Amino acid sequence: MTFDPADHDVLIGLAVAFGIGLLIGVEREQRKREDPAHIVAGVRTFALIALTGAISTLLGTALIVLAAAFVALGALASYQRSREADPGLTTEVAMFVAFLLGVLAMSQRELAAGIGVGVALILALKSRLHAFTREVLTAQELHDGLLLIAAALIVLPLLPDRTVDAWHVFNPHQLWRLVVLVMAINALGYVAQRALGTRLGVPLSGFAGGFVSATATIGAMGSRAKLQPELRPSCVAASTLANVATIVQLSLVLAALSPPLLKLLAWPLIASGVTTLVFAGFSGFAAWRNRQDGIEPLKGRPFQPTQALVFVALVSTILLVAAVLAHWFGDAGALVAAGAAGFADAHAAAASVAQVFNAGQVGIDVAANGVLVGFATNTVSKSVVALGTGGRRFALHLLPGLIAMLVSFALVLLM
Repeated sequence: MTFDPADHDVLIGLAVAFGIGLLIGVEREQRKREDPAHIVAGVRTFALIALTGAISTLLGTALIVLAAAFVALGALASYQRSREADPGLTTEVAMFVAFLLGVLAMSQRELAAGIGVGVALILALKSRLHAFTREVLTAQELHDGLLLIAAALIVLPLLPDRTVDAWHVFNPHQLWRLVVLVMAINALGYVAQRALGTRLGVPLSGFAGGFVSATATIGAMGSRAKLQPELRPSCVAASTLANVATIVQLSLVLAALSPPLLKLLAWPLIASGVTTLVFAGFSGFAAWRNRQDGIEPLKGRPFQPTQALVFVALVSTILLVAAVLAHWFGDAGALVAAGAAGFADAHAAAASVAQVFNAGQVGIDVAANGVLVGFATNTVSKSVVALGTGGRRFALHLLPGLIAMLVSFALVLLM
């Protein structure tokens, strides 16, 4: 008798379906223990429902339809029994979802398992979710959350992903993605502050945002500092930590594209990272010492859409200036290209230089200097964004760390 790999996949699918049913059923069983009159389905029922969905896929489409109708009738009977005491449909909907996940487990078991865990988590967090939506979440926060979702999922896909100007600078899709990114980072900082407090939440959100875009993070934190001046130390700490994330990600980009170039730039990157980390420590200590007693818990807007648009307008202006300079200098080489790319993103500058070096068009010393030029223009870009979004005081507090980061990189590279 030979082993058929398809039989192995079937067994795994059945096991995943059974596990999903058990997971959801255990949660419902716990809830049933607290309220036995209102929840009629428990661990055995849900395990059998999920298995029914999986087995029906082996018997054909007609059996799937028949089994689905049977589960729907069972859910309807459950609702008829409990609707007077509990008009909710959570258990009944969960029964049908368990059936569908059982069907899905036979063809896409990883996806089914992930969704099953998510369903069980949502069911288990009932009390906390109700408390959050009714007591914590404000109408303005809900409005802004929907605005962010619409900007990301409706507007962004509709915009053309190509440049629309003679200098090849203005890409509506990329620019609007920056708007979404700034709003998302600001919202992340807002949520982190609500959850962890100003001292920890804002700096941590800045570090996380730096892996996406340190410039966008600085713009978001500058907007927050301008809106709430008492949070300026925490916003400076968050912006400095975003620069630490920039150096880490810059190292990863070079490691992926050009290990020889990374080997040459290893010590400059380490020196720059350590220097920035020291400044982040000082700014973080200042934020920690900042008295929080008088700061009311945030209950306002997670982000200001107009401030996100101002930030993108600044970035667009910088890109336009860089493009005009590159046009004037013509094909001056990798240094001009790296400098122009650095105005938008340090990683883009490093990537462009690494690709030119890999193609053999420039030597490794020129490539290293190209990374330095991109680093320098990116620092200028961040400084302009900090001044434009956060004002003079925010920029002055952030500028020493930015300068020290650049100088330490340059000194170790040029030694």
